[in-house]
Amino acid sequence: MSHIPSPSRCIELLRENGCSEEVINHCKVVRDLAVRIAGKTNANIELVEAGALIHDIGRSKTHGIKHGIEGAKIAREIGLPERIVQIIERHLGAGIPKDEAVKLGLPNRDYIPKTLEEKIVAHTDNLIDKGKKQTIEKEVEKALKKGLKQLAERLIKLHNELSDICGMNLNDI
Repeated sequence: MSHIPSPSRCIELLRENGCSEEVINHCKVVRDLAVRIAGKTNANIELVEAGALIHDIGRSKTHGIKHGIEGAKIAREIGLPERIVQIIERHLGAGIPKDEAVKLGLPNRDYIPKTLEEKIVAHTDNLIDKGKKQTIEKEVEKALKKGLKQLAERLIKLHNELSDICGMNLNDI
């Protein structure tokens, strides 16, 4: 499947791989916001939609930090395009640099979102909590309460970068 799957096919893939309805609903909410953000940019909206819908496919195996790695593995096995695999692998937080990845027990790689589409999906996932949109400040506050200062800084940086590209504060979208 070298082409971008349709939204309905993405949802079928989540179900076929054992994702719960809770995860599927989360992915739909992330998709809705990601597509709105992508519409204010020159991002590939079809890719953003598919990537947002399928970004948590790894939650069929684990809900821990490794769900991005597991999801990328599943995506490769079912033949999804590498552009979608990268969205899945790089969507955690605002990305995870190589040194932090190693400390977290992830393979020794950089998991920072690179493309505009990767950044939109990663950031939108940060803005959705329990099925509802939240401000970036709430997500930053959660990171700081956990002592994750570098994550908080990356969250702010990604929020500001995408807000600049969209020409508006993404808290207002």
